[in-house]
Amino acid sequence: MSDENSSILRRTARGAGWVVAWRMSTRLLGLASTLALVRLLAPGDFGLVALAAAFAVSLDVCLALGVEEQIIRAERPDRRLYDTAFTVNLLRGAAVGAAVALAAPFAGRFFGDPRLADVLLALALSAVLSGLANIGAVDFRRELRFEREFAMQVIPRLAGIAVTIGLAAWLRSHWALVAGIFVNRLGVVAMSYALHPYRPRLSLAAWRELAGISAWSWALSVASVIKDRSESLVIGRVLGPVAIGHYTVGVEVSTLAATELVDPICRACMPGFAASRREGDASGIDYLRILALLALLTLPAGLGISLVAGPVVALAFGQAWLPAVPVVVVLGIASVFTPLGNVSAAMLTAHARLSRLLGITLAAAGLRVGLLLLLTPVYGISGAALAVAGAVVAEHMMMVLSAFRLLGLRLRRLLPVLWRPVLAAALMALVLWQAGLGWEAPPSTASAAAGEAIRGVALGAACYVAALWLFWTLSGRPMGAEADMAALILRAARRLRAGPRLQVG
Repeated sequence: MSDENSSILRRTARGAGWVVAWRMSTRLLGLASTLALVRLLAPGDFGLVALAAAFAVSLDVCLALGVEEQIIRAERPDRRLYDTAFTVNLLRGAAVGAAVALAAPFAGRFFGDPRLADVLLALALSAVLSGLANIGAVDFRRELRFEREFAMQVIPRLAGIAVTIGLAAWLRSHWALVAGIFVNRLGVVAMSYALHPYRPRLSLAAWRELAGISAWSWALSVASVIKDRSESLVIGRVLGPVAIGHYTVGVEVSTLAATELVDPICRACMPGFAASRREGDASGIDYLRILALLALLTLPAGLGISLVAGPVVALAFGQAWLPAVPVVVVLGIASVFTPLGNVSAAMLTAHARLSRLLGITLAAAGLRVGLLLLLTPVYGISGAALAVAGAVVAEHMMMVLSAFRLLGLRLRRLLPVLWRPVLAAALMALVLWQAGLGWEAPPSTASAAAGEAIRGVALGAACYVAALWLFWTLSGRPMGAEADMAALILRAARRLRAGPRLQVG
C-alpha cells in the first residue's frame, strides 16, 4: 500500500475514533439528561415528545436526498455544486417542515392528544431551521477532519441539555424537551458557520449533477424506512402490542455492537473510501483491513450477547421481559454479519452505486416481510426473530458480494483476514456452553442473573483474547487486524498521556 493510501486509512481510523466518541458522548449525555428529567417531568411528557419526534424523523428520512454524499464523492467540487446542495437542503427542510405542519392537526386527532399538534408545529419550524446549515461543513467529512464535526455536534448538544433541564425545572412541561431540540438544531446551524469559512448562496446552477443522485438517494431512504418498520407492523398485527415491546427490547440488546460501534465507524468509512477512490486506489486493501478490524471486535460482542442473553435480560429488565431472550439469542448471532454488510454498503455509497443498494434493500425488505408472515404466526416472537435474522444475513451477504464485484475481489480473500477471529469466537462459544454459562435458561433472581452475567462475560472475554493471541502467534504474527488493533491501542494510549489537543478554529 502506498504511503498516501496508508495515510488515508490512518485518517479514516482516526475519524472513526471521533465518530465513536461522539456516539458515546451522545449516549452518556442522553443518560445524564434523562436521569435528571425523570424527576422533573411526567412520563406522558416524554411519550408525547418522543411520538412527535419519531413522526418528524420518519418524514425527514423519507425525504433524504444525499447531496452531502455527492460532494464527498466528487473529484473537484466547485462553488456551483456547494451552493446548489445548500439550496436543495434548504428546500428539503422547508418541504419536511411543511409536511409535518400539515400533518400536525390530523396526528393530534388520531392519537387523541391535541398537544401533539402544537409540538409537531414546533418541530416543523426546527426542520426548516436545519436546512440553513452551512454546506461547507461537509468538508469535515470529505477531508476526514472528524474532530471538527465532533465539536459542531457536541457543543449544541450540551447547550440543548442545559436548556432542557433548566426549563423543565421552571415550567415542569413537555415544552422543555421541545426547546432542547430546537436549541440543539439552532446550535448545529450556528456552529457550522463558526467552524467553516464558506458562506453559501442561493443557486440551482448544478441541479443536473444532483438530480439523478438525489432521486436514487430518496428512493433508497424510503425503501430503508419500509424495510426497518416492517417487523413492527407484522408483529403488531399478528401478536399484538405486548409482543412488539418484547421484540423491541430484544433488538436493542442484540444490536448493541452494531449501533454503538459499527454504524459510527461506517460513517467515517464512506468518506475514507471516497478519498481512496479519488486517489485512484481500487485495490480494496483498506476495505479488507477495515472488515477484519471490525470483525475482530464485533464477532465476540454479537456472539457473546447471544450466549449470555438470559442473565442479561433478566438483570437489566426483569422477569417480565424474559420473552425477549429468544430475540436476543437469534439476532445476536445474526448481528455478526453487520460489519460485513455495513462496510460494504459504505463502499458502494462511496462509488455511487445507489441503484445496486436500492435493489438489495428492496429485495431484503421483500424477503423480511415474506419470512415474517410465514414464521411469526407459527412460532410467535421466536419465529419473528428467525425471519429477521434470515433477512439480515441475506442482505449483508448481498452487500458483500456487490462490494467484492465492484472492487474485483474474490470471496476467498475473506478467509485470510477472518479465520482467526472466527475460530476464536467459536472457541469462546464452546467454552461458555460447556461451562453452563452460554445459552442457558434465564436465572430466576437478580442476584443469580448478575453472577451468571459477570462470570459469562469475564470467561468469554478471557477465552476470546487468549485464543486470538494464540492463533495470531502460531501464524507468525502477520500484519492484519490484530496488528492494526495493537497499533490503535498504542496510539490511543499515547494521546491519553499527552492530553487532549482538539483544535476547532
